Amino acid sequence: MSSISFVKASITDLDCDAIVNAANDRLMYGGGVCGCIFRAAGVEKLKKELEGICFCPTGGAVITAGCDLKARYIIHAVGPIYQDGLHDEARLLSSAYKSSLELATEHRLGSIAFPLISSGIYRYPKREAFIIALKSCAEFINERKDYEIDIIFALIDESLLELGKSLLKELNI
Repeated sequence: MSSISFVKASITDLDCDAIVNAANDRLMYGGGVCGCIFRAAGVEKLKKELEGICFCPTGGAVITAGCDLKARYIIHAVGPIYQDGLHDEARLLSSAYKSSLELATEHRLGSIAFPLISSGIYRYPKREAFIIALKSCAEFINERKDYEIDIIFALIDESLLELGKSLLKELNI
């Protein structure tokens, strides 16, 4: 049975099938979660993995090897830069989660860890970003009852961890 859970940890420390990088559309070494993942995976090794994949559209995702991480794979998901909520941001954010989960399915992965995509330097309001993330993951699980996957949200901020847990209950997921 698939599940959604939370862990207070750096996503780079998790031993799961895949971790998700909150990537930019050019899949370049960046700041925030992206920078942490690049550094932990080995900047040059990850750059080499991404050679030839020069672009990923907002809402999309690509997969590479995990390089020096415990995770076997890194799924690079591109979330939207939040403007005002009126520029298709919610649909694009949902698509980033679902695209990541589709890649996990294609590669027969049993576990995937997400950060809260777009909620850092891309300024998506955290509560709204979490609602979209949880609903997107729950929809995926409900549509794929024959596929089992453990979905983990890796968060280092205690208040964000508690927000996720309370929203999971509030949304009855």
